[in-house]
Amino acid sequence: METWPGLFLFLAVFSSLVLSYPNGEISMACKSMLPVHGISAPQNSPPPYFISVSSTAFNPGDEITVTLEALKDSSFKGFLLQAKTVGGDVAVGAFQIVSPNTQGLACDNIQNSSVSHSDRGNKQNISAIWVAPPDVSHVVFRATVLHNFTVFWTEIHSQILVSSSSQVSICSKEGCGVQKFCFSTPAGCDPHDSNCYFMSSEVLKSGGFKFEMSGLSDGYVAVGFSDDTIMGNDDIYICDKNASDHIEVQHAFSTGRTRPSRKPLGKVEILATSFNNGIIGCSFISRNTISTQSRAGDSLYYIFLTYGPTSAGLIRKHPRTPSITAQRVNIASYEIQGGTWFTPLIIKTHGALMLVAWMTTGSIGMVFARYLKSIKKTLLGKDVWFQIHFCMMLLTVLATAIAFILAFVARQGWSSGAETHAVIGCVVMILSFIQPLIAFCRPSPQNNRRFIFNWFHMLNALVIKVLADTNLFLGLQMLTSPNDWMIKTMGGFVSWEALIAITLDINLWLKKKEKCDDSQAKVKSEMLLVLIYLCGSLAFVIALLVGIGKN
Repeated sequence: METWPGLFLFLAVFSSLVLSYPNGEISMACKSMLPVHGISAPQNSPPPYFISVSSTAFNPGDEITVTLEALKDSSFKGFLLQAKTVGGDVAVGAFQIVSPNTQGLACDNIQNSSVSHSDRGNKQNISAIWVAPPDVSHVVFRATVLHNFTVFWTEIHSQILVSSSSQVSICSKEGCGVQKFCFSTPAGCDPHDSNCYFMSSEVLKSGGFKFEMSGLSDGYVAVGFSDDTIMGNDDIYICDKNASDHIEVQHAFSTGRTRPSRKPLGKVEILATSFNNGIIGCSFISRNTISTQSRAGDSLYYIFLTYGPTSAGLIRKHPRTPSITAQRVNIASYEIQGGTWFTPLIIKTHGALMLVAWMTTGSIGMVFARYLKSIKKTLLGKDVWFQIHFCMMLLTVLATAIAFILAFVARQGWSSGAETHAVIGCVVMILSFIQPLIAFCRPSPQNNRRFIFNWFHMLNALVIKVLADTNLFLGLQMLTSPNDWMIKTMGGFVSWEALIAITLDINLWLKKKEKCDDSQAKVKSEMLLVLIYLCGSLAFVIALLVGIGKN
């Protein structure tokens, strides 16, 4: 019985040596480009390897140096490298073997049409010289790389190489409106133009879509599929420069206004990528179901098209609001859509009106009604404090109503992703209309039930104010990240209001107790405090209005 452990160990070692093909003789993997281990699946994470080429243009007979390289702190033991036509599955051209730890393979009955390892030692990089064949317009180098026996990556690819005589483009206007859907900014622009941002989708008979996108960027271009015009719950494809300055395709999903979460590529076949003259381009086939969580499998979406910088292989915030289709579009149709960089002036106006309504006019009206009734002057037969209170609150209701309408006009109805903000906004709007209606029906000051109106009017105003300030916070979070200076400024304003309110209440209490008498003063203490409050509030409002304008 003692011999069994030793026998099992011998069989395990022998099997791994046989199945892992340490000498690189893997001609049986030419078609699938998959290891024949039969015990593991390829990794879904981004590969720590890349392929670089000495030229992206060629003529028949040209020699192109191809290098397969590991990122820093990584290595590989085995690999299989081929050149194939874009979208094809047959090896083309032949390699000249230059690295001592590599060898040529006869795939598709072409001598040295593929390159593999000749030993199982750790490698940082290998190079080979590819000789371009005739009658080939564009090719891409693909590789499968083994980190070890069970960990490997497939579908590692280079930039597209284009025959100088064919000038094949990754993205093209050809077929727009006839066989594919196209969306571009500016409208109708040519993808070869450095000022053009372009995407297209084409339904494939075999299922799925062929996507193309391009644009001038030193980081990434991206296309998103959304149920509305607000970022969040969107299915996204990104064409970006990775940490090694090579172009790759990412699949991601956004859950808010933070960096999208990366997803496995899934059923994605990358056809070609390029980075020429500052223009990033991608062409790929996706058979993944487009999903916005609320629904999946439909073809009607708002299309987002944007670009931005990258840092250490991670995408950063895009510098401007994405270009968005005017309505949901059918990506399976033969439409041509044009867009502009969507500057949401209506939404900015909505935010500005709400700030003015509940940080200036509304607050002023409330302050005068509570603290300045001691002003005994009249205007048009009514006390001055009442006239100011009435005008300020009327302006507040009008500004709120206009802002409320603008929000629905801009979003074309109810928008997912902003439910809490929208619900609170509706409540504020309803209570704001109730407030003046109740005021018009108030009993006279001598009526025994006047106190009921006074308490209801005061409490309703307090509820509206608290909800409005809460909604201002939520609205600013939709424009900026939670740690942004605008959120902190709004917090400073609320603290400033609380401080002044406490000070004014103390002053009012002292006067009622006759502990503070400023009847002989030219400017009463409460008026001085209100002036200080207005100056401070104005500073906060101006800062936030500038922030909204620049957002």
